[in-house]
Amino acid sequence: MYNIDINCDMGESFGAYKLGDDKEIIKYISSANIACGFHAGDPSIMRKTVRMAIDNNVAIGAHTGFQDLSGFGRRNINITSEEAYDLMVYQIGALYGFVKAEGVRMNHVKPHGALYNMAAKDSALAEAIARAIYDVDPELILFGLSGSEMIKAGKSIGIKTASEVFADRTYQKDGSLTPRSNSKALISSDKDAIKQVIKMITEGKVTSLQGEEISIEAHTVCIHGDGEKALIFAKEINETLAMSGVQVKSLR
Repeated sequence: MYNIDINCDMGESFGAYKLGDDKEIIKYISSANIACGFHAGDPSIMRKTVRMAIDNNVAIGAHTGFQDLSGFGRRNINITSEEAYDLMVYQIGALYGFVKAEGVRMNHVKPHGALYNMAAKDSALAEAIARAIYDVDPELILFGLSGSEMIKAGKSIGIKTASEVFADRTYQKDGSLTPRSNSKALISSDKDAIKQVIKMITEGKVTSLQGEEISIEAHTVCIHGDGEKALIFAKEINETLAMSGVQVKSLR
């Protein structure tokens, strides 16, 4: 029997704008990465999403990103290590307040979008992120791309790390995600995406876009909640993993 955490980015609605079917998708995951107001989300959405996670016994994490609402946090922004540290502490602290008000604990932190991808390769940025998490709460788990600089930085600083893999994204031969600007960045077939996930969990391998099989460590799988078929996929991957002898379980 294998264990795997399934995480999903949530709380990305803001004001009058609704993104994702959080109320339904949350039934099929074990960890929620809640937007902290910079790339998405707002205070009311944060509070409601924390409450929703508690009601569904789902682990709560801060989803921290660049202050880029119009670009959904997916545009690269050059910042210093000090600025990265500050934006991490600020956003973790914002969600931490809502979590504490509900009488529960935050479980993890997962950087979002461009910040995540930049820190996967930039050791100084990764170290600033890991340091911020450690200084706020050394018991928090850092979710980072498997084999990335973030995982290395987290281990070096002394916090728990979770190597993350992606269900619907293709990989490069160096273990990085294929950039979204590439037409082959996303896996459109649910069957192929689930097949990739099971291989990463049970064999520790993934086939890159270049056709090379590379080693990968999988502690948590990211599924996206904002696609047209997001709910259908969430149900399907949960059921298929169970039939394949893989138990969905949070990392708490």
